[in-house]
Amino acid sequence: MTEDEPDDRDADERGDGGENSPPSVTRAAIEDARRRLADVAHRTPLDTSRTFAEMSGAASLGLKLESFQRTGSFKIRGAYNAMARLSPDEREAGVIAASAGNHAQGVALAGDLLGIDTTIVVPEVTPAAKVAATREYGATVLVEGDIYERSYEHAVARADETGETFVHPFDDAAVVAGQGTIGLELIEQYPAMDAVLVAIGGGGLISGIGTAVAAADRDVRVIGVQPEGAAHAKPSLEAGEIRQLDDVDTVAEGVADTRMLGTTFEVASEVVDDVVTVSDREIAAAVTLLAERQKTVAEGAGAAPLAAALSDRLDLADANPAVVVSGGNVNLTGHAELTRIGLFELGRYAEARLALAAWPTQVSEVVEAVTDAGAELDALERARRTGTDHPNRTPVTVGIEGRDADHLDAVLAAVSALDGVSVVERSVAEEN
Repeated sequence: MTEDEPDDRDADERGDGGENSPPSVTRAAIEDARRRLADVAHRTPLDTSRTFAEMSGAASLGLKLESFQRTGSFKIRGAYNAMARLSPDEREAGVIAASAGNHAQGVALAGDLLGIDTTIVVPEVTPAAKVAATREYGATVLVEGDIYERSYEHAVARADETGETFVHPFDDAAVVAGQGTIGLELIEQYPAMDAVLVAIGGGGLISGIGTAVAAADRDVRVIGVQPEGAAHAKPSLEAGEIRQLDDVDTVAEGVADTRMLGTTFEVASEVVDDVVTVSDREIAAAVTLLAERQKTVAEGAGAAPLAAALSDRLDLADANPAVVVSGGNVNLTGHAELTRIGLFELGRYAEARLALAAWPTQVSEVVEAVTDAGAELDALERARRTGTDHPNRTPVTVGIEGRDADHLDAVLAAVSALDGVSVVERSVAEEN
């Protein structure tokens, strides 16, 4: 079978159905996906980080940078693998998908490469930049519904009407097998690996990677990571049945799913060893550290596994974990906000409200005091007066970046020591 030839085996042969069917995703299916993706998906880099190894207590730590993949995330692997298996008639009818981000771009690019017309249904809240990027890959974009679930329902209903093939973002054995090619690369690129940390949304990525490493002759723990506001996987796996959340609340929009589905739950139940949760603030800190130390832009979902590695939820002493940075599709303002929150979480940023006796002449004194103390003045502006402000003082807010919490204390002490300047209020991570 050639790389782009459709797979015409029936469901039982593929392991997609039947009471006695084999596992829906196998090492052989992943190897087959790798052959199909050989000239399509990048073999993304595996970088080791001494800094993150020391911070986590690990012997070594590898970063699998899927943020460097085509379209900026791993999604092209699964989308292309699924779409390349379509029959000529299915290709002619076209493909439809629902997505607010990375899956949309993966399907659109796969369609462009395979010559398949693609339609992507997105919710109204989808950032304009992501819509534009999807259209640039040649897809038709339809905006339907206020949230993803409404977009999903519209796409499925339209597929029934038009005969287009619906490509699910994760609940599809071919999609999972495509994502599993990351696991094959990890085995080859990181011989010391004895654990792999993977973010879980719907579970397609961890199911594929887990299947690949479980089939290798290696003792590798597969650890899932979810935000606290979207933590459905651990309760599901512990209960032995799918548990669905009523809603999700997290900055990591790429893994803001309410549940796993049949295919991913079945596979994850067999290959996932543990699942841990991290807070949005910890995710923001990981985004910040990846930008600062690794020079890598990561979205919240992509940074979540590193957040887990740096947390106290895992004992990585003397271990050699791989951290999958699954994507880097962010808008710049959102990334800037996350890094600011991350600096707060790391104890390296403070906001303060000052009262100045002489405005604006004392502004230069404040700037000089901050810079002389070796800190960065990130923001300074005249604040809106409130009823608690001194009537003969001008309120000013400043944002200051320092080396650590003690350094920030010293900087603000230097500012408050200026004649006619007082620190009225201070905001640091512990107070947010």
